Amino acid sequence: MEFEATSYLLQSLVSGEIFTDTGWLLDAPGQTRPGLIRAVYEHKQLNPKSDEYGIYRFADWLPVSRMLKGSSAPVTYKSSGLASHLGLINLYITFSGYWPEKGALMTTCSFKETEAYSVCGRLDPAQSEVLVVASAGNTARAFAKVCSENNIPLLLCVPEDNLDALWFEEPLTDCVKLIASQTGSDYFDAIHLSNLAVQCEGFVAEGGAKNVARRDGMGTTMLSATTHIGLIPDVYFQAVGSGTGAIAAWEANLRLISDGRFGSRIMKLVVSQNSPFVPIMNAWNARSREMLPFDDETARHEVEIIDAKVLSNRKPPYSPVGGLFDALTETGGEVLAVSNDEARKAAQLFLELEGNDIHPAAAVAVASLMQAVSDKKVDPEAVVMLNITGGGEERMKAGKDLFYLKPHAVFDLNPSVEEVGTILNNIFK
Repeated sequence: MEFEATSYLLQSLVSGEIFTDTGWLLDAPGQTRPGLIRAVYEHKQLNPKSDEYGIYRFADWLPVSRMLKGSSAPVTYKSSGLASHLGLINLYITFSGYWPEKGALMTTCSFKETEAYSVCGRLDPAQSEVLVVASAGNTARAFAKVCSENNIPLLLCVPEDNLDALWFEEPLTDCVKLIASQTGSDYFDAIHLSNLAVQCEGFVAEGGAKNVARRDGMGTTMLSATTHIGLIPDVYFQAVGSGTGAIAAWEANLRLISDGRFGSRIMKLVVSQNSPFVPIMNAWNARSREMLPFDDETARHEVEIIDAKVLSNRKPPYSPVGGLFDALTETGGEVLAVSNDEARKAAQLFLELEGNDIHPAAAVAVASLMQAVSDKKVDPEAVVMLNITGGGEERMKAGKDLFYLKPHAVFDLNPSVEEVGTILNNIFK
């Protein structure tokens, strides 16, 4: 298959300045006000390639210089079972995970593969620095698979309590290493650990929401839905921890409007969190651009309670220019809260009506759609996109001997840079 590097520039959402991507840029040069940068693609219209390209079928709008092996794009289909149950005429499900009958072949069973293949496709193959990724579980699994299969040096930082998410069909190659924050810690503690790691020589931050490749990789869910439906949806449902996927959907929405073939609609973002951990909902309901004060111990306790551990980001990209606050504002968005019980019932309903198991975070999204329909917030004739961000894990694991990645070191909540550096030198020597 032929593949050419995508031509694009970068734009500061604070100043509007457009500049060249000189490498691993995560911020606009000289910018002091917090704000994201955005890719501006040479191709103003999206021309998807054939399915054999995997996620790179959307390479026109991915900031990548190479195509890595093993990717799969999100799959969109029109629902019948769940749609009939909810009384929705135009419910479309965008599924990222493992569902061979639908053509969904993400073997980590998570839409985090869309991030990993895009971010690693942006990396310069000659780069010698180790990529550092913090994760609550699914992102780590995706990056581990992609980096292992493509020989990209990787350091993962994950809470010790979430290590059961790091399962694989086969052993990983030695280029992937793992360190963890101690039991009782959460995703924010893993992020703190990764921030210490990137202060050590030879390590570079993946960047999270700041990385245009991460957001535009996640935006392929929106590209899948819109190209399948033929128009931009009216409303979008997704569960969020950081909200990066929702920001990505909004940005893809803007590109699709500029494309000119899919309508001019600004799609309403309806995002949801797993209660009682709802910091984004609390800030949004107060219409505060800044996140509200959130005590560390309270946060960790609430994270222990929720089923959807991947939705536990205490420091989401909510406030910066171009972040989730702006996305919700421009789209007339809404944030809903879903309990564990509601999410479990939604997961069972999805299995019965649609035919596949889904992750707890995706179940939160389904439950939020059910809640919105019950509250008559959704027009029965609206074109609805439901982003199922992970599923098929039970069928993927069935009958297989799995391999689990073990940490090379476990750190307490407040290690020093020197402590982390010493361990990393031993791990990567």
